[in-house]
Amino acid sequence: MTAPAARGSVGRDVAQIVLSSRPISWINTAFPFAAAYLLSTREIDLTLIIGTLYFLVPYNLAMYGINDVFDYASDLANPRKGGIEGALLSPRIHRATLWAAAATNIPFLVYLVVVGNPASWVWLAISVFAVIAYSAPGLRFKERPFLDSTTSSLHFVTPAIVGLTLATGSITPTAVIVLVAFFLWGMAAHAFGAVQDIGPDREGGIGSIATVIGARATVRLSIAFWTLAGAAMLLTTWPGPLGALLAMPYIVNAAPWWNVTDETSGGTNRAWRRFIALNYFAGFLATMILILAWVS
Repeated sequence: MTAPAARGSVGRDVAQIVLSSRPISWINTAFPFAAAYLLSTREIDLTLIIGTLYFLVPYNLAMYGINDVFDYASDLANPRKGGIEGALLSPRIHRATLWAAAATNIPFLVYLVVVGNPASWVWLAISVFAVIAYSAPGLRFKERPFLDSTTSSLHFVTPAIVGLTLATGSITPTAVIVLVAFFLWGMAAHAFGAVQDIGPDREGGIGSIATVIGARATVRLSIAFWTLAGAAMLLTTWPGPLGALLAMPYIVNAAPWWNVTDETSGGTNRAWRRFIALNYFAGFLATMILILAWVS
């Protein structure tokens, strides 16, 4: 292979590895950390910057890269894979992907441990464990119904908890309510996303919350979780109750599938694609609420 061709091949491999980290979803883990830390400290410092960068890229590379490596066989049969909803990594770069995840995560984790405290160490350990356990052989929490949605939700909630504990070392009652609401949102999001994969998962012998209780029950459970998340926000102090409005677009998006069947479950992919866009809309509104909290 000529030098230009080799460089081109390396470039394509790097692009695939980056794609496996789901760039479209980077903000979903970086924002919770940054918001929690910034609202607690009310200052921009090195830990905020490094922590946000960690949960923006390396964390997602570990979470989704490990998933894409060990889900390769089942992903081949899933028509959703190969784009923004999941990379289809060539087996020849599986090892490189795992090494890239380790190499990018370790320096950031070392820093967060050095500047942290016992509470932040515990939650950082839980966060990293959940990332690995979701997909790694021998654990595969993603194939353990109900534990799959729980673990997936932890992927998004624990960055916020790490941010809070890094900033203050403790979590206030108001923060607990917000975190519970966020956890319910995450459970709903994972469960609803699992509905579209019922067919491929069953064909591949993969268990999930949706394959166990079925498409209809899973959609209804997701809507219930989103409703509870919104209701929980009503128990917070101002401007927290405005957060209840954030649940509404997700409920409206999922509601048309209230009576979905296992046979038509693949059609929920249309709602799932809207869900991805809704995250940006909800993130904008959440930012406005955070600004109100900042100036209050």
